[in-house]
Amino acid sequence: MDKINELIEKRAKLWAEAKDFLDTHTDEDGKLSAEDAATYEKMEADVVDMKKSIDRLQRQAVIDNELNKPTSKPITNEPTAGKPVNIRATDEYAKDMLTAMRTRFRTISNVLQEGNDQQGGYLVPEEYDKRLIDVLTEENIMRGLATKITTSGEHKINIAATKPAAAWIEEGEALTFGEATFDQIMMDAYKLHVAIKITEELLYDNAFNLESYIIEQFGKALANAEEDAFLNGDGKGKPAGIFDTEKGGQVNTTTSGNTISADDIITLIYNLKRPYRKNAAFITNDKTLASIRKLKDNNGVYMWQPALTAGEPDRLMGYAVHTSEFAPESATGKPVMAFGDFSYYNIGDRGSRSMQELKELFAGNGMVGYVMKERVDGRLILPEAVQIMKMKGTASAGN
Repeated sequence: MDKINELIEKRAKLWAEAKDFLDTHTDEDGKLSAEDAATYEKMEADVVDMKKSIDRLQRQAVIDNELNKPTSKPITNEPTAGKPVNIRATDEYAKDMLTAMRTRFRTISNVLQEGNDQQGGYLVPEEYDKRLIDVLTEENIMRGLATKITTSGEHKINIAATKPAAAWIEEGEALTFGEATFDQIMMDAYKLHVAIKITEELLYDNAFNLESYIIEQFGKALANAEEDAFLNGDGKGKPAGIFDTEKGGQVNTTTSGNTISADDIITLIYNLKRPYRKNAAFITNDKTLASIRKLKDNNGVYMWQPALTAGEPDRLMGYAVHTSEFAPESATGKPVMAFGDFSYYNIGDRGSRSMQELKELFAGNGMVGYVMKERVDGRLILPEAVQIMKMKGTASAGN
């Protein structure tokens, strides 16, 4: 943590130096010489790279803390006779899962067989599954911002489409009745899988931390695929993303020119209704943020503010800024930034993840394959809770 704080302070100091350099080397027309522009861009790139280093160290710290936690709890009372036992939660199941993996599922105990799923795979032990969720949360910004629910079937979400309005009436006049209408959004589950190959040497080496390796690799792969869908998905065979033109946020803001101006960002903020602004944040990509970081308000103060505390995001006009490599890049007529309360995006996880061995598929290469599957859906349940900015042009957003 000391290293993280040291980097945060160093980054803040570097950004201050970059701003001072820009202020002192810009001419009356707001231009820089070629040499000064190259110097400033190098300073700005260093700030961006340092942010990525901080993020990596923070993710490592979270994973290390989780792996250092005890893997079992003391028994404080006797099990109730006849009460269902959660097999996957036992230490014995987790131990036998690792034994089965290292013996290519030739050594399978009765405990492990009780966790066999309908497709012939094995449910991930609860301790593994929890740590996989931790990886997904760290690698996937949407899982940290959205509302997560666990579903056992098709899930219906009730939405108030219209609300009753009050009206003044004279004494003795008849009452007037408004009609409140309701709508429903259906959340299903789409299948997502990730497969990896492991050499037999690594698999049989007890000194190798096989558990952490598989969790990390599966977690990163699933997180990347999920985040892309949560942002850009069209709802066909995958979740519907917040940038989708039909099921995503409202596109009410278009830039006034070919670049984003400070006025455009202010317009985007106030196009979002006031109740949603309380917990609102920005989502954009690094390239867009790089151009926004040079913007100033009418008082000459930079609108972008770097985080000064570990774990805190950078801010733009007081609101948190989250970047994703899957957020759309700047292009004519394309969406470029989202601003809103992303807790109105619901992520529905259908049951638990399962893992299978790919038997004999890579036997000739001396490798063993494993595949992990999950079923998940995502949907923005209130489009007005998220406002989308698109670049000026004739093309429609999302095309």
